Amino acid sequence: MVIMGIDPGFAITGYGIVKYEGNKFSVIDYGAVTTEAKTPLPQRLLALSNGLEEIIEKYKPEAISIEELFFNKNIKTALTVGHGRGVAVLAAARAGVEVFEYTPLQVKQAVAGYGRADKVQMQQMVKVILNLPAVPKPDDVADALAIAVCHGHSYKMTSYYK
Repeated sequence: MVIMGIDPGFAITGYGIVKYEGNKFSVIDYGAVTTEAKTPLPQRLLALSNGLEEIIEKYKPEAISIEELFFNKNIKTALTVGHGRGVAVLAAARAGVEVFEYTPLQVKQAVAGYGRADKVQMQQMVKVILNLPAVPKPDDVADALAIAVCHGHSYKMTSYYK
């Protein structure tokens, strides 16, 4: 199964494309779609949409996993991340790919085995699980790969119980 993980954002949206087969992961590609701070909102959303749609078209994932929006004290940050998340969900829907959503706690438990794992622990686990030479940068990319790994583990479990 080819899985696309997305760590939604506005300035930086991380993505990771992995293949999950026979209980093993292999990396196909990873990176980030970025937008410029001085660009007006509509053009930033369009650039994000176009970038994600290109990636989806190129790799044709069978599932797209995305992190649920985490509300923090900064409302402005939550709103801008929400814009990016909405664009990502829309890009998946346009491509006809099923979207699976995971909380940060679920991602941490699936990747590190501990729901309170810190950023460094998560990045190291992504590196080990995916047999990468280094931790992917920026952090949003490592997070997107973690979300894809989470789906691989979670989907296997939910499929088992169907």
